[in-house]
Amino acid sequence: MLHTPTGGAGSGTAAEGGRLMSIGGVLNQLREEFPEVTISKIRFLESEGLVEPRRTPSGYRKFTAGDVERLAQVLRMQRDHYLPLKVIREHLDALSRGEQPSLPAPGGSRELPGSWGEPDPERPTAARVGRAELMAAAEVSEAELAEWESYGLVTPGPEGGFDAESVNVARLVADLGRFGLEPRHLRAMKAAADREAGLVEQVVAPLRLHRNPQTRAHAEATTKELAALSVRLHAALVQTALGVRLH
Repeated sequence: MLHTPTGGAGSGTAAEGGRLMSIGGVLNQLREEFPEVTISKIRFLESEGLVEPRRTPSGYRKFTAGDVERLAQVLRMQRDHYLPLKVIREHLDALSRGEQPSLPAPGGSRELPGSWGEPDPERPTAARVGRAELMAAAEVSEAELAEWESYGLVTPGPEGGFDAESVNVARLVADLGRFGLEPRHLRAMKAAADREAGLVEQVVAPLRLHRNPQTRAHAEATTKELAALSVRLHAALVQTALGVRLH
């Protein structure tokens, strides 16, 4: 459930007393639960009819608290159940009519640990989804998924199926594709990510081979910390190069 942050009148994130929010305020509020959501994602969901914000005479979007909660519901169903937008829209429309539809689960989809939520400590092996589930999550065709695989952007596991990070990558590749960025354009990003992963492996490899079990366990924690720092550095470098701030 979204929590309305307590901020001043200029924070742009509160919706107290029915106050309307700008798209930037909506972004800030949603990012508490969905850190990877972007303004372009919100606009895309609007274009797909998932939310209908009001418009000022000047054309600016203004969102109600109900709009924000509806967006959060959409993002949760994408994150937790890998549902296509058409199914999500039908489900929400049924709820708005006072019906009590059961939440659909295409292909027996499962909730995955990963970048969209906290990892499950009770499950040492991450759940995997099949091709149909991944295509539903990213809303792409078999041909598009096959093209991504040919460029190494998305790769199934040894026993088939895709993990949570692959689902996340698929969604991001799909989002970038809406701006005209094709898989061939993303090869440089994939190569850079592989190089960064190689650097991390160089640091943790001696720890993984250590005789002490505690040291080997520390290697996993070090890997996660280095990965998080690498992601933050990459984001900061891109923002610096473009001269923009995302937060």
